[in-house]
Amino acid sequence: MREVFSSMQVVNRAEQHQDRTAIIASEGTFSYRQLLAASAKIASSLLDGKKALCEKRVAFLIPPGFQYVATQWGIWRAGGIAVPLCVSHSQPELEYVIADSEAESIIAHPDSVKLLRPLVAARNAQFWVTTEIMHAAEMILPPIDASRRAMIIYTSGTTSKPKGVVSTHKNIEAQIKTLVDAWEWTASDHILHVLPLHHIHGIINALACALWAGATCEILPKFDAAKVWSRFLSGDVTLFMAVPTIYVKLIEAWERASPQQQKAMPAAGSKMRLMISGSAALPVRVLEKWEEITQHVLLVRYGMTEIGMTLSNPLHGERVPGSVGTPLPNIEVRLVDDNRNEVEAGTPGEILIKGSSVFLEYWRKPEATQQAFHHGWFRTGDVAVVQNNSYRILGRRNIDIIKTSGYKVSALEVEEVLRAHPAIKECAVVGIADRDWGERVCAAIITGSKTTLTLDSLRSWAKERLANYKIPAQICIVTDLPRNAMGKIVKPEVKSFFIGSNR
Repeated sequence: MREVFSSMQVVNRAEQHQDRTAIIASEGTFSYRQLLAASAKIASSLLDGKKALCEKRVAFLIPPGFQYVATQWGIWRAGGIAVPLCVSHSQPELEYVIADSEAESIIAHPDSVKLLRPLVAARNAQFWVTTEIMHAAEMILPPIDASRRAMIIYTSGTTSKPKGVVSTHKNIEAQIKTLVDAWEWTASDHILHVLPLHHIHGIINALACALWAGATCEILPKFDAAKVWSRFLSGDVTLFMAVPTIYVKLIEAWERASPQQQKAMPAAGSKMRLMISGSAALPVRVLEKWEEITQHVLLVRYGMTEIGMTLSNPLHGERVPGSVGTPLPNIEVRLVDDNRNEVEAGTPGEILIKGSSVFLEYWRKPEATQQAFHHGWFRTGDVAVVQNNSYRILGRRNIDIIKTSGYKVSALEVEEVLRAHPAIKECAVVGIADRDWGERVCAAIITGSKTTLTLDSLRSWAKERLANYKIPAQICIVTDLPRNAMGKIVKPEVKSFFIGSNR
């Protein structure tokens, strides 16, 4: 007999927390009872007399807040596949996702109607506005099979066209349960949510886990360092999750604060139960500075859209700087060489993952799906090494692993060392094709104000800290580094700084 949800377990669990606060957002404060009622009305509107949507794709462009959550749940409760759109994307980027996912219905916040209407007309899709869809008469909603497709999240597309990652209700439940157990979420938790809601970090780790536990999710419309510090100082927030660039901006805000404010901020941070960093490599100096300010050691974890979270530093116990911890419960991890043979301890290898949290497929891309797996193991494309029983990420296999002079160099390792240079504020290391060396190690560097840096002086400094073949052969001083919506540096764009250059 098939396992069946009554509109997904996260919704069922909300029934236990009717009058507790679920969402705090710019629209107001809403209970679980209100969230259930609003999502039921949206589901009824989408069904429009049909028994179920039967995995029809429903794309939605809604800013972070109550309407976003109610819409996502409404799509799921009607039996549709939720396709969240990125609020910062341009019209061509939105058009790509809508067309690729073959969305049959599109839901827009009133502020997005003008942007989306031409795309709706081109596809002859159903078009809904949140202010209208939330007022339908409720109808009986269908039971949802756990194996049904639930969501399509698009990859960042840093190396190729974005692919639609399809997760089932069962995949999503596995991802949520793993994190709720590992990070000990409870109904008394209160998370401050500042992450984009078109990405797994914001959708699953922060939002879905909070609602599964019956906790309160306070959603800011956009990240604002002053507002975040103000909420920390209030004392009622227990959890915070962010990408490294957000922690950098919070540190910069602390540095600009008055001495009196700076004195109060550490006490605010130390009251937090848990603070997490992910979605990009966390520089050790940022981790150390954050601990100095808040007395709180950030928990660093590893995951990706296709697999959810799979490695994590412990909630209780030592969190190793530069490490992403150990496998989470019910996750199998294997490191393999280029021939897919398991490597010995201490030897770098590509991370392969197996578990119920692993996605179903890439939408309408059977060849890409097949290539992504090896005998049932998902090939992440990330290279790691186990040191002292803890995993350290060395980078993307085809981006951050630089093959030069017969050696394999981790761009992330070189970046970590370069950030210790007193003149370097941030950097990105890439490999550039070279006839003699295979690839040259090149570094795009942001320097601090009123500082200068030359290649010769950097190489001289680096010789005491890096093997000669790891030292950058070229540098490029820049004012900014290209990043995607999650703050991750886009390495292919960094490479363009060096191609055709004689630096």
